[in-house]
Amino acid sequence: MIYYSDQEITIRSLQPEDADTIAAEEVAQGWINASPQKYYQRLQDQKDGKAIALAADYRGQVAGYINVYFRPEQGAFVNQGIPEIVDFGVLEKYRCRGIGSKLMDVAEQIAGEYSHTVYLGVGLHSGYGSAQRLYIKRGYLPDGSGVWYKDVVCEPYSSCCNDDDLILYLSKKLR
Repeated sequence: MIYYSDQEITIRSLQPEDADTIAAEEVAQGWINASPQKYYQRLQDQKDGKAIALAADYRGQVAGYINVYFRPEQGAFVNQGIPEIVDFGVLEKYRCRGIGSKLMDVAEQIAGEYSHTVYLGVGLHSGYGSAQRLYIKRGYLPDGSGVWYKDVVCEPYSSCCNDDDLILYLSKKLR
């Protein structure tokens, strides 16, 4: 299914063949732990009716991805009927072309069909810097629950590792 298309960018449903392409591109840009399995899981979750998995094409090449989960099973807004945007990325060689903004536009539109609010978690290390800035520019605000580590609130003064599991949840009113 195509959700958005212009002369350069197309936002469409993620396809099985995208998994290997995206993972190979992530490895090429230095993400040594990249694997197509994550994308196969997103496709299975879509098939099971848990999510919508999207891919972005830039001039016919897979350039990014994003997912909207309707009833998240973890996180700051679990069991509140608020959709979560999960696993959003634009491959490095395609950044600064408006692809991320279009992916977010479509994801927010989809989430808005289910709730007046959407949320997401963002990593806190510098690798997430561009995403952190994008979310703030788009109107996302911290939810107030503090920092989370490995899917639980990180208690004040406790130790944690600044890895991909250290996140801050942000939410946005859609309407």
